[in-house]
Amino acid sequence: MMRAIAKELTWIQAADICGITARQMRRLKYRYEQYGYDGLVDGRGGKTRRKRIPLATIEHLCQLRREKYADFSVQHFWEKATEVHGLAISYTWAKLALQAAGLAEKSPGRGKYRRRRERRPVRGMMLHLDGSTHEWLAGEPMQDLIVVQDDADSRIHYARFVPQEGTQSTFAALKHVLQQAGRFCELYTDRGSHFCHTPTAGQAATTDHQGQVSRALKALGIRQILAYSPQARGRSERTFQTIQGRLPHELRAAGITTYAAANEYLAQVFVPDFNRRFTVTPTQPGSAFVPLIGVDVDLLLSVHHERTVNNDSTVSFDSLRLQLPRRTDRAHYARCPVLVHEFPEGTLGISYQGRLLARYSREGQLLTPVAPARRRQGRKGTQTGTTATLSPSTIVAPGAFARVASQAGSRRAQPAGKITPRAAGRPTRSSPQAGGGGVPRRALPAPPRPTPHGAAPRPPRSVRQPVENCSPPSKSKGRREV
Repeated sequence: MMRAIAKELTWIQAADICGITARQMRRLKYRYEQYGYDGLVDGRGGKTRRKRIPLATIEHLCQLRREKYADFSVQHFWEKATEVHGLAISYTWAKLALQAAGLAEKSPGRGKYRRRRERRPVRGMMLHLDGSTHEWLAGEPMQDLIVVQDDADSRIHYARFVPQEGTQSTFAALKHVLQQAGRFCELYTDRGSHFCHTPTAGQAATTDHQGQVSRALKALGIRQILAYSPQARGRSERTFQTIQGRLPHELRAAGITTYAAANEYLAQVFVPDFNRRFTVTPTQPGSAFVPLIGVDVDLLLSVHHERTVNNDSTVSFDSLRLQLPRRTDRAHYARCPVLVHEFPEGTLGISYQGRLLARYSREGQLLTPVAPARRRQGRKGTQTGTTATLSPSTIVAPGAFARVASQAGSRRAQPAGKITPRAAGRPTRSSPQAGGGGVPRRALPAPPRPTPHGAAPRPPRSVRQPVENCSPPSKSKGRREV
């Protein structure tokens, strides 16, 4: 409008920019021409509204809320204020007035937008592990039903009643799935204290606290996913809704009154029937389960406690003295760091460097000792070459190195009869000059030549006698005779 006043734009163009009609713009132009800039200001400012509620009504409303209807909801209080006390106010205005006065709490927001998560395409990519507390058996205390369900086809892999959901129940479920199906990729759980750790209330949880379940999942290479709302675990929530509507009635119809019998009914009847009725077909065929080979699942899926072996071969744990048995592969384990295991079935165990040493009952009684690992056979005990019987007599071919046996200390073996004498004046190892007490090696007689097998012995070789020179001396010119 200021640009229209400055005649940079027309009043019609200013109306298009302001988003008003041309008729309204003509009214504003007329008021500007009559009253100037004051004509463009809204004249309703500073005046009392005609429908404004009196201050006495607001004070009466707050007094009723504070003194008589403090525990009523806002809807219930508004009904009493309008019907019994005759206050002519709307529900929305009453709620806003009470919230502004601090006499009513504001409801939390609806939260952010959430998108429906699609199923995993292949079996074994993601499993849901959750528990539900319910009155499964009439007249019996409530227990938790632990269920492991596949995300791809809603198949139940494990279901069992336990008194309380925790670390041991989680290890029992994981052990069953790993042994029956194999290793999977991801595990979707809630934010229970045995799954994660929340440093500060209201903040994000973490799995880096070295918890028992997080440690086992990291060792297996399974990714752990935490859910931050019940809607995030909608698939498992709908499964428990179906189970709670069917299982208690089936247990009552079958005449089951104990949880031990209920566990057998789950494994033999209910779970196969549930998988037959409610399992869907995955998007893609195949399976992401991988067989678990070379991993001691019993030691891995147990609660670990670090301890040190005492000098008397005992380990202190939970007011117990666990005595290590005598073993043949090692003298003792005194002062060695070991791990005490709490297995899901209720027994204890001691391991050293990933090897189980012994198992105990919960009272500390030694169960069947674990046999020591067999050592591999060394090189000295390994037979190489042929197994045929060799001839007891020595067979040496002509020209062989016969001094190998007799001169084991020599640096180099030479054929018989061709031993090169050492230079004069150089001591040998066996010479007196070298500190030895033997005879010099060059003074030893040459050994006899070997005889081929089956040949007649050769006669002794005659010794060549020196022959004197009988020829007359030569008279060469320029050479002095000796």
